[in-house]
Amino acid sequence: MTSGMVAPDTYAWRSLQASLAARGERRLVLLEGARDLSMQWLQALTPSLELEGGLWVGVASDALDGRLTSIEPAKARQWLGRETSLLVWDGWRGNPPDALAALTGTLKAGGLLFWLMPPLKEWGHFADPDYARTGLDHGQAHPFAERMAGILAADPSVIRVRPDLPCTLPELSAPHCEFTVATTPDQQGLIQKLVAFGLGRRRRPLVVTADRGRGKSAALGMAAAQLLLQGRRQVLVTAPSRDNVDALFEHARGSLGAEVLEANHDRIETVSGAQLRFLPIRDLLREKPEAEVVMVDEAAAIPVFLLKLVLLGWPRVAFASTVHGYEGAGRGFAIRFRQILDQATPQWQSQTLSQPVRWVKGDPLELLISGLFLLGAEHNPGDLPEAEVGEVVIEPWQPAQASEAKLADAFGLLVDAHYRTTPADLRQWMDEPAARSWRAHINGKTVGVLWGAVEGGLSKELAAQVASGKRRVRGNLLPQSLASHSGFPEAASQRGLRIIRIAVTAQARRVGIGRGLVAAAAAGAEQEGLDFTGTSFGGSSDLYDFWASCGLEFVRIGLRQEATSGEYPVQMAYAGSAEGMSLVQQVRARLARHWLVLVPLNWKDLEPGLLAEMTAGLPSECWPDAADIRDLQNFGGGHRGFRLMVPVLRDLSLGFGVMSWLRGHEEANLWCRAVLQGWSWPELQREGLCSGQRDGEDRLRTVVLELLQNGPEL
Repeated sequence: MTSGMVAPDTYAWRSLQASLAARGERRLVLLEGARDLSMQWLQALTPSLELEGGLWVGVASDALDGRLTSIEPAKARQWLGRETSLLVWDGWRGNPPDALAALTGTLKAGGLLFWLMPPLKEWGHFADPDYARTGLDHGQAHPFAERMAGILAADPSVIRVRPDLPCTLPELSAPHCEFTVATTPDQQGLIQKLVAFGLGRRRRPLVVTADRGRGKSAALGMAAAQLLLQGRRQVLVTAPSRDNVDALFEHARGSLGAEVLEANHDRIETVSGAQLRFLPIRDLLREKPEAEVVMVDEAAAIPVFLLKLVLLGWPRVAFASTVHGYEGAGRGFAIRFRQILDQATPQWQSQTLSQPVRWVKGDPLELLISGLFLLGAEHNPGDLPEAEVGEVVIEPWQPAQASEAKLADAFGLLVDAHYRTTPADLRQWMDEPAARSWRAHINGKTVGVLWGAVEGGLSKELAAQVASGKRRVRGNLLPQSLASHSGFPEAASQRGLRIIRIAVTAQARRVGIGRGLVAAAAAGAEQEGLDFTGTSFGGSSDLYDFWASCGLEFVRIGLRQEATSGEYPVQMAYAGSAEGMSLVQQVRARLARHWLVLVPLNWKDLEPGLLAEMTAGLPSECWPDAADIRDLQNFGGGHRGFRLMVPVLRDLSLGFGVMSWLRGHEEANLWCRAVLQGWSWPELQREGLCSGQRDGEDRLRTVVLELLQNGPEL
């Protein structure tokens, strides 16, 4: 035995696993103390434990049992939809919250999560190696970790082990009925609904939502089997990765039984020739194979713009997603995707699962993880009176100093409002010294939250390297973007407040609370001596309108679509100092000079309404001269061809007030696509903007005539 270590009672631990399995429960085992002693203690214990599907999360060479699969926290997403019996998490090597929350969802009944960490009293000042990745290695206190330590210390279900002290395990009573994994009434109802949907009418998509561990993947697999047995020839499945659908394929195979002719990793074929196939999402969209039914599992982890393409590409599509999970995407997915469903397929259906399958309802580990990471945080403003601006109080707020109830309420509001708000965001919000937050409340009830961060302030030398593309500095998203892409090093030297998240409760919208929060943040930034207030967001017309209404001006749009939303990142800013004003003016003037060349090269697929708004918001750089006016008159009269007119029409788009006038015209989309984005006539025809070249040119001629007669003075 190693000096200083008390050997674990292997019989007691095996008995604990068996008792937990019988009760349908799981537990966290917190191994506190020196890492080397904890490793030795575990090495003495693991040979006697049930390890089927066990994971070691940490450095692979440190794994203490050959039966454990070693993974890095960054690979946690690949384990969605899979099962494990034991997790050993080496917290001394880093604790990314998203990955930790995700992997606990894979533990089945009887499972143990061993978490190697320093003593709880040291957590607030523990230099977690994961902090460096997100800029939290600042050496100050970490309220997020302190909060977790407090929750763990107060939870009687947590088994706390000191390797140098004897350990007493909890005595668990035998259940009245031993837990077994079986199809729940919830699942049966979902299977019936899925089969009816798969055999039913077209364009009635089904959205399935559930917390993790509710057996939605299994239900999808059993329903897929039923559909194949009842006459469907092709059922396609997609997900973020093939590993996500292991349970789906396993249950489909089991349900088909002797009807399976052939089965491999990606395909099951029945004796009648019907097939269940897996295709990665992008392969599915590229190949577009025929299928009566498409099932999308783990849909919240797939960008919404890809989900929309699947929705529109096949007659019957089912989407399954978690609503509370480490992805932080579940409820944001439900809210955001609901808008698309309402517009494209208003007769869509929904189904939820609430009863756990892999563990018992009220499982201590599920409740603990949910509390640690606020996975189930709900915003509940209660019964608000008709909100009036005078009743709303907006003030600076520190989430790290808030009560647990107020923190959960505010975080729940952010989760509801944003596509992807994760446990890692909660840590960043609480621990980042550069964070600045404001809260709006009515009679003490939170109705709005704004979270920002101070960025920039780089030295002139470093700012010049950033602007030239030679260096990237972690964080500082907005200053670095403006410096490197707009070409102004001073953007990285100046200091600004970037608004990261803003949310207003649904019951209190459209009375100016959002604008009030932005105004409070901008005023706070000026008081702090910052040069600008800005934001970066996935570009859409409604968001652009909001930020413009707050006084922010368009300064940049990214060249690549965001992986999560499929939208181009748009950046807007409001100057708070003389230096900031000079910078914003220079950036906008340069963007306007380059705009007409950049648009057709980079943003041909940008939504035309947003393009029109951004173009209208740029400084007027082009003024038609006498020759241009004459060409416009000739074009309007049908005496000059469109191809010769493109330069003039593009320049005209940046004339003072022209695009603001064009935005209200019924042919605004045609103008943006044909003139600014350079679409071909066949492309325009496929979009339904014209019936061909002659029709398209005639429509544009009419616009030009109306502009000359009724538009702004040229």
